[in-house]
Amino acid sequence: MNFYLGSLSVSTKPDMSDKRLPIDVIRHSASHVLAQAVISFFPEAKLGIGPAIENGFYYDFDLDTPITDEMLEKIEIKMNEIIKEKQSFKHFDLPKDKAIELMNQKNQPYKVELINDLNLSSYSFYENGPFLDLCKGPHCENTIRIPAIKLLTVSGAYWRGSEKNKMLQRIYGTAFHDKKALKQFIFQQEEAKKRDHRNLGKQLQLFSINDDIGSGLILWHPKGSRVRHIIESYWRDAHFDANYELLYSPHLGKEDLWKTSGHLDCYQENMYTNINIDNQDYYIKPMNCPFHLMVYKSHQHSYRDLPVRYAELGTVYRYERSGVLHGLMRVRGFTQDDAHIICRKDQVESEITDVLNFCVQILKTFGFHDFKTFISTRPEEKAIGDQQDWDMAQSALENAVKSADMDYEIDHGGGAFYGPKIDIKIKDAIGREWQCSTIQFDFNLPEKFDMSYINSEGNKERPYMIHRALLGSIERFFGILIEHYNGKFPTWLAPVQVQILSIVDKFSPQCEELQKALKAHNIRTNIDTSSDKIGAKIRRYIKEKVPYMIIIGENEIKTGVLSVRKLGSNDTIQMTESELICQIQNEVTHKGQLPTKV
Repeated sequence: MNFYLGSLSVSTKPDMSDKRLPIDVIRHSASHVLAQAVISFFPEAKLGIGPAIENGFYYDFDLDTPITDEMLEKIEIKMNEIIKEKQSFKHFDLPKDKAIELMNQKNQPYKVELINDLNLSSYSFYENGPFLDLCKGPHCENTIRIPAIKLLTVSGAYWRGSEKNKMLQRIYGTAFHDKKALKQFIFQQEEAKKRDHRNLGKQLQLFSINDDIGSGLILWHPKGSRVRHIIESYWRDAHFDANYELLYSPHLGKEDLWKTSGHLDCYQENMYTNINIDNQDYYIKPMNCPFHLMVYKSHQHSYRDLPVRYAELGTVYRYERSGVLHGLMRVRGFTQDDAHIICRKDQVESEITDVLNFCVQILKTFGFHDFKTFISTRPEEKAIGDQQDWDMAQSALENAVKSADMDYEIDHGGGAFYGPKIDIKIKDAIGREWQCSTIQFDFNLPEKFDMSYINSEGNKERPYMIHRALLGSIERFFGILIEHYNGKFPTWLAPVQVQILSIVDKFSPQCEELQKALKAHNIRTNIDTSSDKIGAKIRRYIKEKVPYMIIIGENEIKTGVLSVRKLGSNDTIQMTESELICQIQNEVTHKGQLPTKV
């Protein structure tokens, strides 16, 4: 069943006698308590929707008075008072005319709009205390079953997500089974604010977004570009080692290409306006897939040629509403680490296994070791392809996950219409989960592009195709890395690995000589010979999160031994030049396999 409020989908009504209620039920019940509390302060408020969401709940209000932080605290106090009253959640149904009449009496026009749009024979309502709402539930049996709540923020949200509609005030909150879990969540949220990649990106001079260029379009600064180059260089080398061939494809293609692929029928609202060139319509690419297939089709393949593995760091452009853009995490132009594997049926399972192992290898190298895996199976409606192929593909995905000894969950019916998939979520240093990697079967494009190979009997046969992204997008993955490491990149990723600090300007020649020696070993090194005091210099490069600082003064010149300070330590240790080079090279060689404090 689905809530009328556009919130949580629930397959069955939970057993309300269960001592530990489903967290979504608790959160949805808390959203009703929130609305009741707001109306107690602002009886004129018009109610929007109030769903449970991934980490909590929200409710939208049409209210002329801005909700301040001070008001938010008062609303939360009122919510706790309501919870202690042990108000029962009572359910009843009304026919359409009576439902509209009731909501008009309550002066709730948004609810009337929802009733008219749903066009059902009867409408479900829930009532607790003096509060009543159009809602299909389910809810706790009473408010005391909501153990721990916290209101978080207020933001603007267009009614029903359309910029053509009025902007409402959206209050976000969260609820948990106990106060300990709530306290952990609040700590995580506070830590996340400290690690916000947008602030760190500015502080560390990694990237920026400029309104004169356009929202959702990233400017990579020199230090950010250096990290991106390191990421991409590792990615390319790893793909060559894994027997992929790298491709480059154009940023736009003719209209007919997108018609063949189906993007103009199913995805046009996310594509940018067509460009007319020589009386032909072109579209900026939202995906790389069609280009890779055209490379495959440029000549006939034999069964001996398969599998073919194409990979590309291809920049694509997709329309996103301005309200959802968020730093590097949600952008309009991004570089996807795309790959397509074209293979025979007998190669499917081994290719999936290899991709999954490759994916885990890549993610571990970047410092992620905690994964959650989901297998999404054939949807009930609109799926294309034979059931036999779906069964084979789903079995191959499940066998690959089992062989990798990874825990997984089945998302029944959650696959795309064109094939099942594996999704991998990574857990960062503060316990947040991020969706990055996807391994996706496609029974659609090989058919649409009439792909083939010559089988062992000399006949044309349709190959199988696997889409695959490991990092998701370079931009988003970089944002995740910034927050995971709190800007303290491990030595192999750091844009500057060593900062040389001279105590006084006269030691500049020795600093330059040391820099030259370190650069000869591919160690990224900068010099600061400014007249600032050494304490100020040290504080500056701690703030810039440089892994190593070398202090050059009279004693270092006399002894030839370096004074080295590692990020995160208050102590200065003595090392020879060769010892320092060896230590940094060891960290670079082992990459994410060495423990890093984040």
